[in-house]
Amino acid sequence: MEGVGDKLQSAVIVPRHIALVMDGNGRWAKIRGKERCEGHAAGVDALRVALRAAAGCGVEYLTAYTFSTENWNRPEEEVRALMGLFVTAIMNEMLDLMTNNIRLLAIGDFSRLPEDVRESLEKGIRETAGNTGLTLVLALSYSSRWEMTDAIRRLARKVRDGSVEPEDINVDLVSDHLSTAGIPDPDLFIRTGGEKRISNFLMWQMAYTELFFTDTLWPDFDADCLKAAIEEYSSRERRSFLVGRPSPLALSMNPEMRCNSSTSSSSRGVTLRM
Repeated sequence: MEGVGDKLQSAVIVPRHIALVMDGNGRWAKIRGKERCEGHAAGVDALRVALRAAAGCGVEYLTAYTFSTENWNRPEEEVRALMGLFVTAIMNEMLDLMTNNIRLLAIGDFSRLPEDVRESLEKGIRETAGNTGLTLVLALSYSSRWEMTDAIRRLARKVRDGSVEPEDINVDLVSDHLSTAGIPDPDLFIRTGGEKRISNFLMWQMAYTELFFTDTLWPDFDADCLKAAIEEYSSRERRSFLVGRPSPLALSMNPEMRCNSSTSSSSRGVTLRM
């Protein structure tokens, strides 16, 4: 059976790191007369497909905005169902992660997560630590404002203690205090569901990231859709290369797949932290 990257027809520049906002689970369920929790479950299936496709294309990192700090404001019943889904999904996906050599990491304010979710994350991170393929980063109870506030707070303590001078604080030092320290900045941002905003996600890290928006609801986002986003990214990177901006790794991929309902817009390609 052929994978996404099996037919080699032209050189495509593949993003090293893709950031995902997986929007549209609730609307997908409503259209089909299903409960919201069924939409979220379908979203887990879509992430599995995206992971396999991304790994097959040579993507090294995929960061999925799984649960934002703002999501704590959702109805208690939905939050409880999502927490249960996280535990079940991590347990059920372990075999797939190991089979596909995928490493699991997570970022976010885990002090707010239920103990069983934290334990599942820690177990998944520990058991996949030796995998050398794509790295899946789950952003759980995460927001950029939380992350940057936390980094500022920790730097302020070091200034107070005398271990850091204010004059020594620069971009690199701030980056080293973010939850994504050690992870390359995203090259491509993909948001499904029709909205065209970043929504408090990796705002520091996405200063030069290419932005791709699609009307496709997340559960319908398949390997063809991912391929279309990568091809759009590649075409932008080739144009940038012509005017002198460095491009990331160029790999050969099959360019024939398309996502029928996609639209795009341009802008630029861990350890469990608590």
